[in-house]
Amino acid sequence: MTPSKYLELAPGLTICRALTGLWQIADMERNSQKTDPIQASKAMKAYVDAGFTTFDMADHYGSSEEISGVFRESYGKDAAQLFTKWVPSPDRITKNEVRTAVELALTRMKSESIDLMQFHAWQYSHPSWIDCVFWLQELKEEGLIKHLGLTNFDTAHLSIVVNSGIKVVSNQVCFSLLDQRAAGEMTELCLKHEVKLLAFGTVAGGFLSEKWLGKPEPVLSESLTWSQMKYKRFIDASGGWAAFQNLLQVLDQIAKKHRVGIATVASQHILNQPAVGGVIIGARLGQSAHIEDNETLFSLELDESDQLSLKEALWNLKTIPGDCGDEYRKPPFLTASGDLSHHVEKFPAPFPTELGSDGRKKALSGTIWEDVAGFSRAVRKGNRILVSGTTATHGSKAMGGTDPGAQTHFILDKIEGAIQSLGGRMEDVVRTRIFIRNADQWEPISRAHGQRFAGIQPANTMVRADLIGEEYLVEIEAEALV
Repeated sequence: MTPSKYLELAPGLTICRALTGLWQIADMERNSQKTDPIQASKAMKAYVDAGFTTFDMADHYGSSEEISGVFRESYGKDAAQLFTKWVPSPDRITKNEVRTAVELALTRMKSESIDLMQFHAWQYSHPSWIDCVFWLQELKEEGLIKHLGLTNFDTAHLSIVVNSGIKVVSNQVCFSLLDQRAAGEMTELCLKHEVKLLAFGTVAGGFLSEKWLGKPEPVLSESLTWSQMKYKRFIDASGGWAAFQNLLQVLDQIAKKHRVGIATVASQHILNQPAVGGVIIGARLGQSAHIEDNETLFSLELDESDQLSLKEALWNLKTIPGDCGDEYRKPPFLTASGDLSHHVEKFPAPFPTELGSDGRKKALSGTIWEDVAGFSRAVRKGNRILVSGTTATHGSKAMGGTDPGAQTHFILDKIEGAIQSLGGRMEDVVRTRIFIRNADQWEPISRAHGQRFAGIQPANTMVRADLIGEEYLVEIEAEALV
């Protein structure tokens, strides 16, 4: 079955399912030589004339937002769908800073409203990320944003968002033949909540093409583009160059059979996956275009033997560790630099701390109950950290809705943030106690606990209890030795 070229991503927002990614603008400008916006906007016009009307950019993709502004001014404000991202620092963000960031994007893009604003969070244990999402939703209600999306969110935190009443239409994640993390629980969650995946990395920075078939392994160095440096790390993590060459050979056979390119087969396979709304294919505006190749995405029809061949090739690859977006939050960092040095200077403590007169150190999360009932989120005395019973409370909000797994993950984020603020890590946790309202919800709560403490496995007790607050399904306390 051949995929349709267009899709209604959300009411009033129809997109081309082959989105043109502008992240390579940053690579083109890495020597501080700015791209000519007029010539680049002309290159965008060529894509639009061919029906590829949707572009994806970000606040840190070089001058991509300014180029899109020149395009809008030159060729019409409704000629294309222009998506961008906001990637703030992991520190505490104020409501005014969120508005300033959105207004800056609007100014650059010469627009009154952003078609799709996609949000990235660096550190889930820092509560600022959820504030940002709520404030972005307020700006959406105000009209500065038409639709809200996420980027590089894992399954647990996408679940927190959608179950907390925040309407998002998409989650942009890495999803390719090399990286199948999005094919499991992420896809199931997206189908349940009608969230579309926007898949990047489908051609692995150009590695999934005839250019690299039968070629010697390149040295991972600055001689490669940033995109190639990034996806060379994905190749290494998925089994290395020999396994990658085996995949290329299988793709080449299928591509020759259908008289298309390897990149087309690789991208269309992802485009046909459940929950995928579109694939994002990068363009070096003014330097190279893939318009004709992209068009073949919508005429190719892979048969059962093609699908079987691809499935067999995937069996020979190693699974990329973790969940979607983990490459930006924990080792191994599958980024161009192999760490977060190009992205983040430091990770601040999630919660403020205070010293007590007897040498104890207190972490405060700021919920209303800490002041009302006179307790700390966590206390450190010597090498011991004790975390109070914690519910899915953020300020005056109850998070996670009626989903016990989502509530559990939010609670464990708060516990992790408290421990980090007092100089510890989740790996230091030696005991947890879980109190649940409904005994029949033990399994999703246990599975969430198991995901977060895999390999740590602290001593644990779970009991049914009459929790205070009808909205809370679970409460957890923890103890750590640093």
